[in-house]
Amino acid sequence: MKNISYLLVCFLLTANNLFSQDFKTPVEYLNYISKEEDAISKNMWKYTKTIAHSKSARKIDATRKNLVKSIQLAKANIAKLKNGYKGDTEYKDQVINYLSVSEIIINEDYSKIVDMQEVAEQSYDFMEAYIMTRDLVNARMDKEHEVVVEGQKKFAEKYNITITEGDSELGKKMKLSNEVFSYHTEFFLIFFKCNVTDVMLSKAVEQKDIAGIQQNASSLLLYAEEGLQKLSQMQPFKKDATLLESTKKSLEMYKKVANEYAPEVINFLLFNTKFEETKASLERKSDKDRTKEEIDNFNQMVKDINKKINDYNKINTKFNQDKNNMINQWNASGDQFISRHVPND
Repeated sequence: MKNISYLLVCFLLTANNLFSQDFKTPVEYLNYISKEEDAISKNMWKYTKTIAHSKSARKIDATRKNLVKSIQLAKANIAKLKNGYKGDTEYKDQVINYLSVSEIIINEDYSKIVDMQEVAEQSYDFMEAYIMTRDLVNARMDKEHEVVVEGQKKFAEKYNITITEGDSELGKKMKLSNEVFSYHTEFFLIFFKCNVTDVMLSKAVEQKDIAGIQQNASSLLLYAEEGLQKLSQMQPFKKDATLLESTKKSLEMYKKVANEYAPEVINFLLFNTKFEETKASLERKSDKDRTKEEIDNFNQMVKDINKKINDYNKINTKFNQDKNNMINQWNASGDQFISRHVPND
């Protein structure tokens, strides 16, 4: 399957927050900080949109670098306010700390997550670890943000400033994007658990490892049934059931692989082993020592193995094509789901 990209989506300060130079009033102070942060919020949104709507790694990385530059610039400008507001620097220091943490996360933690992503598809455990790390990084960002929000409220209360609660349009878009990516991740993990097991099943088939085929087929059936049970309790996203239905179809396909394809492969390999053993046994004997019954039995096995090889090739081709089509459809469904629900304006 293609690499399904799940890059770090951080949630910076929403544009509605009234942040606020030598300042005559505390409101001017908050507004100054707000202006500095506005560019960050806009660049964060560009980054989120690019992740959702672009397949270009170069474009995604370019928007990330622009985001980092906007954080660095805002931090430098706010750091110039050495005395804060009339000597009160607590809120300014909190914002600078938040921006510093954000820069580190986007530069360093982002790189770690990218590295983890490169190996995530090797196993379900790796994929879970990658997604968990990504979510923990986002949670850390959210926690740091809450410190700033509380600091803003404390500053406002101290200087009798009324701050209107509510989300800005940009804030709403960021919130929606978070919901979209989170919803997609739920279905991806259900799908991926079966997908990676099927990959191991295919490797066992290539190696003619009957025990490995049996083990992976059993696991695949279990994961597919567990996934279908989970799906039965999940709801469409804002009346959009495409991802739900696409995942359901993929699990039904994996059930067929476990129930129909794997047994056929095992039967063929067992018969082929028996044929090779019979052939070897007959070849060890001289012509005079071969009985008519042994020769007739072997000749019949030759006819049978030729037919079974033909049938085996057909079923291999059919299931491989069906699986490839299913995987492509699931990937397309997931991409389209994200593109459809993450705003592009």
